[in-house]
Amino acid sequence: MSAVLAPAEAPAVSPERMAAAGLRAFARIAEAWQLTVDEQLRLLGKPPRSTFFAWRKAPEKASLPRDTLERLSNLLGIYKSLQILLPDTAAADAWVRQPNSAPPFGGRSALDRMLAGNVSDLNFVRRYLDGVRGGGWS
Repeated sequence: MSAVLAPAEAPAVSPERMAAAGLRAFARIAEAWQLTVDEQLRLLGKPPRSTFFAWRKAPEKASLPRDTLERLSNLLGIYKSLQILLPDTAAADAWVRQPNSAPPFGGRSALDRMLAGNVSDLNFVRRYLDGVRGGGWS
């Protein structure tokens, strides 16, 4: 008879550690996607420039608003989906800027949609890519 083992509980991750990890990942994504500072600011919800640069300088000290955390979550999900869908890293990174003929984009790029300024625009692109991964979009 074998014993049933309960999964070990993962240690709780503090909001500060999650924010720091998200900001560090976003910095790598911004570099890969060749985002300007203004584009980065828009994607993060237009924090003041001084706040943005303080986050970049010391991500471990950042206290991020819920809106910014949600934006980071969507951006990380978009990046991950692209890496899965387009295993060629250069193609995955370039996809966000390319005109997209899929009906939801109307010839505009995914980045154009994401830069519209609303969290819902980021979430839309993330759901679109998740749907493509799962076969839900044609």
